Amino acid sequence: MALADDFQAVLDSLPSDWTDIELDLRIADERRYVEAATFLVTCNAQPYSRHDWHWRILCAHRFGNAAAAPAVHRALLFLDETGIAGELAVREVRTGRAPVFQEWGRPESVREEFRRTHAQ
Repeated sequence: MALADDFQAVLDSLPSDWTDIELDLRIADERRYVEAATFLVTCNAQPYSRHDWHWRILCAHRFGNAAAAPAVHRALLFLDETGIAGELAVREVRTGRAPVFQEWGRPESVREEFRRTHAQ
């Protein structure tokens, strides 16, 4: 299965309240490491040093300091389109977190929109 399809299958298996996910990525042909890295920069994949896996990818659902799911999906699709095979492993999934929002001084319409957007 292609990397982008694997990633989509992982996303489809997550509960609706997931907030972020941590993945490890390993490519099959290490000679294509630099080429793969140029595609993975779009989702801010973090390279490992002296590790069996090549990159750590942090993906956020609706908020947070991580790449958006569409950006990760597109980066993996780039790898698939250029024929770079690999393997994904889910390391950690976090659920149920909520963003911090400073409500003081904000109109009620902004508060209601925040509650509507982040209601689970």
